[in-house]
Amino acid sequence: MTDAAGTPSPFATAAELSAALRQGGTTSAAIIRRALDRAAAHEPALHAFVEIFADTALAAAEAADHRRARGVPLGPLDGIPFAVKDLFHIEGHPTAAGSKALPATPAVTTANAVRRLCAAGMIPLGKVHTVEFAFGGWGTNPVLGTPLNPRDRAVPRAPGGSSSGSGVAVAAGLVPAALGADTGGSVRNPAAMCGVVGLKTSVGLIGRGGLLPLATSFDSVGPLTRSVEDAALLLSALQGRDPDDPATFGVAGPDPLRRLGDGVAGLHLRVPSERDLGPVETDVLRLFRAAVEQLATLGAEVEERPMPRRPEEYMATTGDMMAAESWHHLREHVEPETSVVHPAVRARILRGRTIDGARYQELLVARRAAQIELHRYLDGADALLTPTAPILAPPLDGIDETKTPLGTFTRMVNLMDMAALSVPVGLAGGLPASLQIVARRFDDAMALRIGRALEVARGGLFEPPAGFGEP
Repeated sequence: MTDAAGTPSPFATAAELSAALRQGGTTSAAIIRRALDRAAAHEPALHAFVEIFADTALAAAEAADHRRARGVPLGPLDGIPFAVKDLFHIEGHPTAAGSKALPATPAVTTANAVRRLCAAGMIPLGKVHTVEFAFGGWGTNPVLGTPLNPRDRAVPRAPGGSSSGSGVAVAAGLVPAALGADTGGSVRNPAAMCGVVGLKTSVGLIGRGGLLPLATSFDSVGPLTRSVEDAALLLSALQGRDPDDPATFGVAGPDPLRRLGDGVAGLHLRVPSERDLGPVETDVLRLFRAAVEQLATLGAEVEERPMPRRPEEYMATTGDMMAAESWHHLREHVEPETSVVHPAVRARILRGRTIDGARYQELLVARRAAQIELHRYLDGADALLTPTAPILAPPLDGIDETKTPLGTFTRMVNLMDMAALSVPVGLAGGLPASLQIVARRFDDAMALRIGRALEVARGGLFEPPAGFGEP
């Protein structure tokens, strides 16, 4: 996206900014200055950022411009800003994880994912808000404040969580990309609610060193971006061996860019039956069906087949395992009667202490059976298509923290140890709906390829929200 003078718009993708930098249409310093100006203008209302690194970001931008002037950029992402979910350590900055329970002590290391993006030349603009300890799908945080979904300036709506600040910052044009973490939908939920792209990567592709854990069996790192192309670019920079995460040892990640533009002709895509889509709101279902139909017109073979279980039936196993593992990691913060953790989040974590070793082994057996079951269901198919969320972003004042409808289609992906891409497919009353493309573990490139085919056919998927123009 560019204006009449050819200057990249505030909603330009990372790829578009990269092209403008390469062609001399802008500078990294100009990009960072505008990002800081936009944060100053819109951040008070949005509440996306925890902390903004203005001085260090400007210094990094000048360094990137010097490299480009010498003809030695670090790569296509050099000089482009990104935001970091406040679950990742950054040396010299405290990691609050959306809570007041952690000491405000500066981190002494930087998380693997942040290091990798910085090594590619990307510039962290600051840290963004998260649900407390990343345990919640709505995106709400009564402790440190809830980021507001930029899709509705009149009615405060859920941004999706737990990577709420990441989704808001990308959608509102503050940064072109942000880091998120996904345990049961925490990248895809805000992507769906805010109308951006969110990639839940296969565990083992991107190292989790320096990421505060919630449930290690499910935790994954992924980007939120304005385009599928950008998600592929960031995955290329992010994936690889992390000495602090054994899940990455011996993993040869796919090249997400090599076949990104190959289209969907000849691919076999599976779609759940009407029974499985029962919880989906009418507008979301309409936009989902239109996207599936468009993929069929692009040459994909689409087959509707009932899932072995309704998607919501997988949620109990996932939820119990998440509770048990989160209690292991966080019990010191929730056990005391004087705990400052919000009661809703505290209750989710405390539930884990009721799950003993025998019950946890039963859950592992149930998980394995579910994985076998769903992989058999996908035999002969390249990917599974579902809505990302069954509903549009609801008003904040009507949210029931005890319910988790946003996890209907997302949690099963983490349970199955698979990859998934959330891509926006249209607006209903100004609110976005999204398609989830589910691929087998380490076949993340397939999900990106399918999403990219839709992106190219539609001339882009991201539609900027109203009311967030210049600066």
